[in-house]
Amino acid sequence: MSEEKLYAVKNDDGEWLDQDHIFGPGAWAHPNKDQSEVKAKVYSGHVVALVEEPKKVVLTKEQAEIVEKARVSDIPATFISGLGASGEEELLMEAYVNGYTVAKEKKYLLPMDGTLEEGDDNDNFQLYAYCYKGRWLADEFETDPSYKHQTVTQKELETAPAWVKAIKPLEVTDDEQ
Repeated sequence: MSEEKLYAVKNDDGEWLDQDHIFGPGAWAHPNKDQSEVKAKVYSGHVVALVEEPKKVVLTKEQAEIVEKARVSDIPATFISGLGASGEEELLMEAYVNGYTVAKEKKYLLPMDGTLEEGDDNDNFQLYAYCYKGRWLADEFETDPSYKHQTVTQKELETAPAWVKAIKPLEVTDDEQ
């Protein structure tokens, strides 16, 4: 976060003093706090420091659940620090204070080498490996990216059998699924 601040003058009705010295929805901000204090006295307002909003922390789904549980806790800092020596306490406290976003889990396609079939009418098919209810399967799908394919997560790949781990995963984005 930047150490430089801008100052503006606001009245009790929530309106901002603009460059024409009229209170309204627009604000005239500048880095000189003393000048703002003088204008605040003259125009019956008060000085407001404008600061940059802190960046939100990116968390996993599990970490976000911990922060949400801390929000409903009577003593959130104790709830977060009570996690033990996980090394995540500072990150979770920052997320609690500044807000957070949940990272999207990466997804992969597992096209099996040597299984591409070219159809008569320009339809191409390929075998893809995927996990369904904990079982690893291979099935034929169109290679056209407009068709929905079975994707797998990194977590699924980590627990996959050796024949699946031998396949080179292709990372896909949400619009490619």
